[in-house]
Amino acid sequence: MLGFCMLAPLGDAMAKLLGDELSVGFLVFVRFAAQVILLMPLVWLAGYPLPRGAWLIRMTALRTVLHIAGIGLMFTSLQYLPLADAIAIAFVMPFIMLLLGKVFLHEEVGPHRLAACAVGFAGTLLVVQPNFVDVGAPALLPMGVAVVFSLFMLVTRAIAKEVDPIGMQALSGIMAVPVLGAALLLFPETDRLTLSEMDEGTWWLLIALGALGTFAHLLMTWSLRFAPSATLAPMQYLEIPIGTVIGYLVFRDLPNGLAALGICITIAAGLYIILRERRLARLAPPHPMPPVEG
Repeated sequence: MLGFCMLAPLGDAMAKLLGDELSVGFLVFVRFAAQVILLMPLVWLAGYPLPRGAWLIRMTALRTVLHIAGIGLMFTSLQYLPLADAIAIAFVMPFIMLLLGKVFLHEEVGPHRLAACAVGFAGTLLVVQPNFVDVGAPALLPMGVAVVFSLFMLVTRAIAKEVDPIGMQALSGIMAVPVLGAALLLFPETDRLTLSEMDEGTWWLLIALGALGTFAHLLMTWSLRFAPSATLAPMQYLEIPIGTVIGYLVFRDLPNGLAALGICITIAAGLYIILRERRLARLAPPHPMPPVEG
């Protein structure tokens, strides 16, 4: 999980650097093309199975659409916002997931966690406010990222036990690449890509963007195999300070006082929800053993 928290902001920094030269559509295409190039050899050589069956393929397709939308919104927001602020605003996602779980999965959400959701959302608004003054509506794009990735996580949760993560990611890339490639060919006027003008440095950044995004996602998936989500979830908030450091080192961007206060409130509220859920899980009675027949 620590590896994910380091690689994900690095990948976002690559996208921010490339955003002035290349279109968001092409950057997302590269991200998924790298996913196919890196993972398909593992599928072939190691025998990782691709998802099969109509329901799993439909859910993987839905997950792919959400993944494309989430990455596209994030890359677009980075053209307008500092790296740390965009990441911090997107971390309203845990609160949205909690509410979606209550509405769609009928999960029990008590008043303490609902109050923490409200406080965390207020902290997010403190991060949005100065950016909204500076750039207007694009400051809300990371909230769209949070909504889309909340739905993405719900779909992933629904099929995670049925499919291998490497096979699922490989099939997702196979689905995404032709769709994104066709969009770039059909709407070339929206794409600022000119191959003849890309220097060696740009190519290396593109390779880094694709590799970092692919491996970051796999690291998160693998981490869930070795430790429970309640243990790993607090570590995800390390992505915000790591993103702040990367943003300062690469772009010399730092959140202003109001945004920094909002980041601290968002982190505190999110950690409270996680700790509250862990406490309730410890207090829950154990499931009774089924009767032994025979």
